[in-house]
Amino acid sequence: MKKTIAKIAAFALTLTTAVTALTGCGSSSTANGDVEHYSIINVSYDPTRELYVAYNEAFKKHWESEHDSTVEITQSHGGSGKQALEVANGNPADVVTLALEYDVKAVQDAGLIEDGWVDEFPLDSSPYTSTIVFLVRKGNPKNILDWGDLVKDGVGVITPNPKTSGGARWNHLAAWAWAQKEYNDDEDKVIDYITQLYQHVLVLDSGARGATTSFVENGQGDVLLAWENEAFLSLKEYPDDYEIVTPSISILAQPSVAVVDKVVDKNGTREVATEYLNYLYSDEAQRIAGENFYRPSNQDILNEFSDTFDLGINLVTINDFGGWDEAFEKHFSDGGLFDQIFDAGAEE
Repeated sequence: MKKTIAKIAAFALTLTTAVTALTGCGSSSTANGDVEHYSIINVSYDPTRELYVAYNEAFKKHWESEHDSTVEITQSHGGSGKQALEVANGNPADVVTLALEYDVKAVQDAGLIEDGWVDEFPLDSSPYTSTIVFLVRKGNPKNILDWGDLVKDGVGVITPNPKTSGGARWNHLAAWAWAQKEYNDDEDKVIDYITQLYQHVLVLDSGARGATTSFVENGQGDVLLAWENEAFLSLKEYPDDYEIVTPSISILAQPSVAVVDKVVDKNGTREVATEYLNYLYSDEAQRIAGENFYRPSNQDILNEFSDTFDLGINLVTINDFGGWDEAFEKHFSDGGLFDQIFDAGAEE
């Protein structure tokens, strides 16, 4: 019998396919012009499937209790960079809930989101956070305790592709931060470490959920570089098979949310789309985030999950890399460091 992760992945694939065929999005009105039903699309990234399955049910009840109308939400999931590109190319998302600010900016650059979106909701429009941890096989047979252990002989690493996956970009930057400290900011040594790391990667899936499937379902590799929530979900499903290792340094991963202005104005869904994202900051939604292993942005509610999360983990932030524009240009742009490192590894 298939496990829950596989079932939900198949369900989300159906939802993703449905988005491309959806023709009834927007709103329907009564004869006197009152809106009686809304349909909105949330284009998100790979590991938020479970979160939004739960949140959407709570939001529907909230909306219908406050308004004389109903709402239907369609989910779409995939690698964050790929999802952003699809929205920019015409996927009619009313909202995007992507893995990082830069991916939302890509939608903005396509002329679909207005300037200032990052300030539209609290905390830089990041209603929950996460970080990067290691998922290893039970007993940790390769004794993987920190980033340096990933490049030991015989260690196979699973991580998604930074060209398509937001989680993979957070993975890359977290590894870089560790190497900077380990090698006292000697960039040649840092690059040498990152090069070795990718030489140990067995497969670069397009998104974080695909990488989890490669490690958990297909048995590839010795360690998965994972979103914290993704690692906890795997541990919940397979408690006897895996364990989580928290590295000495990781990164504060801040997924970003935004209303897709051009779409909501066309569809007449601005009010419901805005409330959909705003309600993510409610106490109810913050607890749903924690229950799905995301870190609530509300500090008091985060503290309620102190038995789940390591709240003392040493986290760098994207600001340590000069912000997303600078980090993307240096590491992930065409011809950037990742391309140079990966191309060099392919030639060996």
